Amino acid sequence: MIKKKQIPISKSIGKKYQLVKGMKDILPEEQPFWSWVKNTIEKVAEEYGYQKIDTPILENTNLFIRSVGEDTDIVSKEMYSFIDKGGENLTLRPEGTAGVARAYNEHGMVNLPQPVKLFYYGQMFRYDKPQAGRFRQFYQFGFESLGEAESILDAQQILIGYKIFQRCGINTSIQINSIGCEECRPIYQNLLTDYFKNIKNQLCEDCKKRLTKNPLKILDCKEKKCQELMTNLPQTVDNLCDNCHSHFVKVLEYLDELEVPYILNSRIVRGLNYYTRTTFEFWESEEEEGRQNALGGGGRYDKLIELLGGRPTPAVGFAVGIERLITKMHDSDFTPPKSPIPDVFLAQLGNEARKKSLKLFEELKKAGFKVAESFAKNGIKPQLDFANRLGVKYSLILGQKEILDGTILIRDMDGGIQEIINYEKIIPELEKRLGKKQ
Repeated sequence: MIKKKQIPISKSIGKKYQLVKGMKDILPEEQPFWSWVKNTIEKVAEEYGYQKIDTPILENTNLFIRSVGEDTDIVSKEMYSFIDKGGENLTLRPEGTAGVARAYNEHGMVNLPQPVKLFYYGQMFRYDKPQAGRFRQFYQFGFESLGEAESILDAQQILIGYKIFQRCGINTSIQINSIGCEECRPIYQNLLTDYFKNIKNQLCEDCKKRLTKNPLKILDCKEKKCQELMTNLPQTVDNLCDNCHSHFVKVLEYLDELEVPYILNSRIVRGLNYYTRTTFEFWESEEEEGRQNALGGGGRYDKLIELLGGRPTPAVGFAVGIERLITKMHDSDFTPPKSPIPDVFLAQLGNEARKKSLKLFEELKKAGFKVAESFAKNGIKPQLDFANRLGVKYSLILGQKEILDGTILIRDMDGGIQEIINYEKIIPELEKRLGKKQ
């Protein structure tokens, strides 16, 4: 008989475990910021007719290789990919657009009235160097408009992002560019190749590879030494075909009409392969030019749906990292509205009173009152101290004597005055005192 190997008791029993590098706990004191952002996104989505879509956190790895691009940093360096027990090559989603495009194809959304307007909110994963506002597990929201090629949709996407930042207390400007289409982009890429070939040795190792594979990606490089080499770049907007030029001019005219501030920036190419024509990023208004300042961005991706097996389908969208957004909310001293102060606090003394208070708590909630309690505490003083910290105006106090008498104490927390009232008249008495007749 083969004996099973005994697993020794770990020496780490009692060890305090810490967060995995690049991850973050969202603590209770941070939740008001997260709730504000989520509610703002949902309100803006409703205003502009966007419907929510949730795609799986796990997708087929080839979905991202095909859409984002094998030569991008996301695919080559940052994806969390693995072979599951069934032999499938899966990836924790690093971005949201590819999954939305896959769902558009898979569920026949091409047969719906176009454009199909969708938004999402969820977790993404990238193995990147953790830094301020950036994590390996992070939250992102995005808006996608699929099925129409009109310039006005580009402008509306930018407006939606601009409004969300405004409502979160952050002033932004739009850095905008057009990278053209399959007709005019190769001409610009040849200009870039000519521009960089004489200074190739000064480029970082990644950009040396990009020069032969996709020179446009050099413009998205984060390395300072590469950025310093781009001061005299040829402008993309000077090398667009007539159709791309006309499309871009209309986008800018719509932004002018909407009074959305923007800056033409030929280095805004975004890091993903699926972008065509309009590309843009949201930057803080007061910050100097630099790729690290981008709070979010997006653009048009007219070939992605077709690339993933669907019909030719123009589309445009953007995404924003929520951790960076909330960091900037803190920096700008934005304070989300506090939760409403409870109408009443329910205090109790003794086991019988605690049992009766459980039922009373539910009855008060059913009657429409916002009720607070601290049932785990035994003494009246610590309970009333907690009520004071909450800022409630009235507390109800129930003890053994009150149970026997069929009464309850109502205490004015401002003046400390207590009155005895009939237990059966609690709700009408609170309605009268709080001025909120049910």
